[in-house]
Amino acid sequence: MVPINSTHRNEQHTRLLAALAAANSSTRLAAALEAGTRPEPGFVDALIERCGIEPDFFVRDMLTWALTRFPSGITVAKLRAELRSEHAQARSQALHTLSKIGDKSAWSAITRALLHDADDEVARSAWRAAVVLVPEGEKDGLAAELARQFSRGDREVQLSLSRALVALGDVVDPVLRTAMASHDPAVRAHAGATQRLLRDPDAGFDLAVDAARRVVALGPDQEPAAC
Repeated sequence: MVPINSTHRNEQHTRLLAALAAANSSTRLAAALEAGTRPEPGFVDALIERCGIEPDFFVRDMLTWALTRFPSGITVAKLRAELRSEHAQARSQALHTLSKIGDKSAWSAITRALLHDADDEVARSAWRAAVVLVPEGEKDGLAAELARQFSRGDREVQLSLSRALVALGDVVDPVLRTAMASHDPAVRAHAGATQRLLRDPDAGFDLAVDAARRVVALGPDQEPAAC
């Protein structure tokens, strides 16, 4: 005979798994909250699977929070496996969750392929995860890899790349100087905007881009005075 407590736990488990797949996003949100509030190892696979297909941003955020409530020894290996998924959202959300868990052992899973992923959201998540997980001695190499993508994408993508580089600190100075000497004016402008943010993290990105573009247009010897 199955113990009563075990039967009740199985019923709760079944109910929560069903709620994670409910049509109503509020129900899914509540289920993710419950899974994180009372974390049981049996929930991990379902939470990770849901991350890869969940359409609602707030529910995805709660799923990530729930996964951070479990021991990293249970979650990190499973999340690393998701980085090989053919589905972009699964890769992106796994990267995001790894950055929130902050277990440095996950650094080796942040591959060059992920940093250069063709999907912008995956690449952005990889940049954010990389700057959280990178060992001190590998920051130079990461900065160089990130700098290869100056001028990529729209404003939001470029802002994400700049923020990632700024988060690495002064180690990025050499790659910024190299990029600011590029033959590509878009690369020079993006690198210049990043340098301005490095000097003044509170500066607005759009203003930094505009200022950098003026420098590109006028030439480095005619940099306009700061307002």
